[in-house]
Amino acid sequence: MTTAAVTPAAEGFAMPAEWNPHDACLMMWPCRSELWDTWLDAAKEDYATTARAIAAFEPVFMVCNPGQASEVRRYCGAGTEPLELPIDDSWARDCGPIFLAHTETAAPAVVNFRFNAWGNRWHPYDSDDLLPARVAEHFGVRRFDAPLVLEGGAFLVDGTGTVFTTEQCLLNPNRNPELSRAQIERSFRDHLGVRTVVWLPYGHSTDDGPAGTDGHIDGIAQVLAPGRVLLELPSDPASPEYERSRENLKALRAATTADGAPIEVVALDVPAEAEAAYANHYLANGAAIVPVTGQRHDAEVLTALAGLYPDREVVPVPGKTLAFGGGGPHCVTQQIPSGVL
Repeated sequence: MTTAAVTPAAEGFAMPAEWNPHDACLMMWPCRSELWDTWLDAAKEDYATTARAIAAFEPVFMVCNPGQASEVRRYCGAGTEPLELPIDDSWARDCGPIFLAHTETAAPAVVNFRFNAWGNRWHPYDSDDLLPARVAEHFGVRRFDAPLVLEGGAFLVDGTGTVFTTEQCLLNPNRNPELSRAQIERSFRDHLGVRTVVWLPYGHSTDDGPAGTDGHIDGIAQVLAPGRVLLELPSDPASPEYERSRENLKALRAATTADGAPIEVVALDVPAEAEAAYANHYLANGAAIVPVTGQRHDAEVLTALAGLYPDREVVPVPGKTLAFGGGGPHCVTQQIPSGVL
């Protein structure tokens, strides 16, 4: 069902925080050979490894192109259910549906943001743009259509009225050139059920190339709890993120939550030579799925994250191929909150 005239917020819907209980996780099977090139087989292996890691904590639905269900089953095993729908690429966070819950009844809904393949970087993207509508139809969930081009990796919510995003991405003219900052904020409030928008200046400095996203926030941060944000903050001045991360820190310290509370920033020191975006981890039921690349500092970061998630098992998954494609475990997943299935 499509609802065009009424907004989710006006109807009492809001996006739950990622740490809330999930019914399942949604992923997409790698298929764009132009992106992966000779890494396509490695991408399938690492997506499957990530899916199996998540499936130990919650069911996984793997969207794949028609005819690929048997391949998904062969790679991923019994904990992953193939869902054959046409797709162009494999980044469920960005083009997949954003699931909402009613603030009183907990009834589910989907908000369908427009998708233009990260500023028209890749073509075609028609099937990816249609994916939220097709998933909503598959699960029989009410759908709201939003007039905003927005990828899921471009924002994070705290579940209590605050959304975090970056100016580098959302104010880039390749997304919504006709919209002002105030209009973008209004769309956030209308379609995610938030009250306050916190703007960070930057995402990753290396995020502007062919496989880039123009500075998604999920490459540098994760929300740990209402009013508590994990921020990658390298201590090494040689890091390309050193100055940018400090501008982000300044923005967070100057901001407040929707409830008017100061934001506690938890710094994650990331070495200059790190190949994985450690902040780009997925919070499954009872677990944090974290990318690693076999570098010596992986263990230190995993230990630090284990201290931040005392009630979760910190599970490392291969991150080098995902980083080559432009992302990490958070980018290739989208949580399905409790109540959808």
